[in-house]
Amino acid sequence: MTKLKTVNIKGRQYVEVNERLRYFRENYPNYSLTSEVIEKTDTSILIQAKIIYDGVVLATGLAEEEKGSTFINKTSYVENCETSAWGRALGNFGIGLDTSVASYDEVANAIKNQTTKAKAPVKTTKLKLVIEDDNWDKVLKYMAQNKALGLDKLVNNLEQKYSIKSSVKKELSKHIK
Repeated sequence: MTKLKTVNIKGRQYVEVNERLRYFRENYPNYSLTSEVIEKTDTSILIQAKIIYDGVVLATGLAEEEKGSTFINKTSYVENCETSAWGRALGNFGIGLDTSVASYDEVANAIKNQTTKAKAPVKTTKLKLVIEDDNWDKVLKYMAQNKALGLDKLVNNLEQKYSIKSSVKKELSKHIK
């Protein structure tokens, strides 16, 4: 694979999303890169990007951003989230994987968040996934669209956002077949 332009952060090389995207567009003209909002609240957004060829999902990337969590997220958290999801999907597809799946922007943001003192600790609590609640249909739709990932991977992805009891996992397994 062509060596992509990287940037150095704390001694490690990272490929920016624009470089990954440019390479993808130049080398995979018949492939699609799509984005879907999985969940949007008043304070956050979760987006999944997919790389698709001939109707088959070849790679995915999930990203979540909180409105106002960074300077850019005060006005552009949706756009920033989509770019991060693209970067992760492209990385999972194998573009820009010389050292890391994470993009320059993700790493720079993580370092900034680690070194910036928070004014008040922020508690993040996962949503409880309950059969037939408001999120149930969204989860089932997500699972139907991503069956190829397999139950374990799907549940793992969902557990980033939701607290899922074993009885709910059992019910989810019925919907993956």
